Amino acid sequence: ILQGLGIPYRVVNIAAGDLGAPAAQKFDCEAWLPGQQRYRELTSCSNCTDYQARRLNTRFRTEKGPRFVHTLNGTGVAVGRTLIAIMENYQQADGSIEVPAVLRPLLGKDVIGA
Repeated sequence: ILQGLGIPYRVVNIAAGDLGAPAAQKFDCEAWLPGQQRYRELTSCSNCTDYQARRLNTRFRTEKGPRFVHTLNGTGVAVGRTLIAIMENYQQADGSIEVPAVLRPLLGKDVIGA
């Protein structure tokens, strides 16, 4: 999504000590916000292995018998922060905002404002 929007971003592998109980591994996608001169999290995806499946008793069958499925938790994007990232990264000198190419057919405009 961030790549399609043309927003500068990075993927961060979150340290094990910063993970919540269900997550075995987590990646955050952080977008560059020029106004803050920093990256901010817009989306994340966690590999919860079989933690949630055990609580839900969700299994699949194998030749060796039933096993718990592994689950992923992920968010599309934090809408508010994504809108901020678009506005900050696409703002023009006159204050207008260039609409990312992928959104132009949906919005029907190339530029907002000014």
